[in-house]
Amino acid sequence: MIIKSQKNILTLISIAFVFLGYGQIELKSKVIDSVLQYPIENASVYIKNTTKGTVTNSDGKFQLLVPQTLAKDTLVISSIGYKSYKIPVEEFDNTVTIFLEEDIASLDEVVLVAEPRPTTGNAIVVKAIEKLELNLPDSSYIQKGFLRHKERNNLEFKWLIESAITVYDSGYASKSKDHLKINVDEVRKSYDLREIDSVLSYVSYSNQYLNNGRGKLKTINRNEVQTSDLIKSIRWNDNRVNGLQNLFQGKLNLLRNSKESKALFSEDLLNNHQFSLDTILVDNDRKIYKIKISESNDFVGLDTKGIFNEGYVANGWLYIYYDNYAIKKIEYELVAASEVQKERSKRLFGTQVNHKLVINYIEYEEKMYPNYIYYETPKLINTGLKSNKASDEEKARYNREERYYYTIQEILFSEIILDKAVIKTELYTKNWDVDIFSPKPYNEAFWKNYNVLLESEEDEQLIKDLSIRASLFKN
Repeated sequence: MIIKSQKNILTLISIAFVFLGYGQIELKSKVIDSVLQYPIENASVYIKNTTKGTVTNSDGKFQLLVPQTLAKDTLVISSIGYKSYKIPVEEFDNTVTIFLEEDIASLDEVVLVAEPRPTTGNAIVVKAIEKLELNLPDSSYIQKGFLRHKERNNLEFKWLIESAITVYDSGYASKSKDHLKINVDEVRKSYDLREIDSVLSYVSYSNQYLNNGRGKLKTINRNEVQTSDLIKSIRWNDNRVNGLQNLFQGKLNLLRNSKESKALFSEDLLNNHQFSLDTILVDNDRKIYKIKISESNDFVGLDTKGIFNEGYVANGWLYIYYDNYAIKKIEYELVAASEVQKERSKRLFGTQVNHKLVINYIEYEEKMYPNYIYYETPKLINTGLKSNKASDEEKARYNREERYYYTIQEILFSEIILDKAVIKTELYTKNWDVDIFSPKPYNEAFWKNYNVLLESEEDEQLIKDLSIRASLFKN
């Protein structure tokens, strides 16, 4: 009995060591500008020479889970225009705030090049587009990451889904519509209160699919609509307006789809964009161009089926590495500019900015892969009040704050797979399903070791309020 007990103890100790060996180290802190003392949003936090990383939120905070096997590796915290912070993972102190100092590019060095270096913003961007075939992945790969998809009005969140996703891409040279797949692996949170006020989606859906040519609906009584039909219409509208498939395969995936017909960043991008060189900064010890995006001769349009999504001008910034013209970061927004679009945007959404996009890229084995994506757009929900007895104050509040939603999608990629055998196995054994509505049981063990994006303190409180309201509504 004693021998058996000793064996059991040894077994437990062995198991404990295995878990310790493959456990996770939690790194968390806040990143601050050393002079101005404000939080640095969207700073890169990663393990050197790996794809394991995250970004800081609007409060400058981050959390990163790192395997024990990387304890001796170097943690890098970097942001464009700042000196990078580097420290061994095992020496990082979670109680210490990280202060980043401004970094100034040195331009007095002599660089020998085989061809003349472009000097204008337009020429630099054209050069970067020409270099995409060299700088973007030229063969198949898989990325695994975290998706947060949420919708809110000016008062509260109405919908939140957090998922783990897998993206397969065959490379820059192929068409994303034919060779890019997305799968929802696990779901962490799922709250949806939109079915109580998303009647407009039903009207659009009914006119296209349910009305059988009997004349278009303009208004509808909520009590006459079956909940099942309303849910179908909401899903239909989600997929056509801002589904994951659209985000990856559409025009706003600017670099990946630059070879597509009428692409925004194609060879003739100067027809609807102009670029001016603002300055040269430093990113993780490399010089980087900061280039302003502005309007050109033609308007920008997205060709969205069934929706007038034309008549914009582009604003924003491009950050392009000085040495190889690889694009590191895109900050891009589309603003209503044509008279028709300005009137439509003001009447329906109360804003002239219809699309906001941020894409960060990470360099891995000399290729640039998307690391973080942020996309925001307004979406019309209703055109009237639920009650005819509302007071003037309620009417004003409804029209101003509940007429449309902000739809926000954030994606953090924390793993890149290049192994052909692993890719083949995933590609042919996974039941690739992009439907974020598909019910999945909560897998606590999975999420315990999976990297997610931190929310801001303000949004975290709104999410807690949503979870309470969703529970009450379900009950």
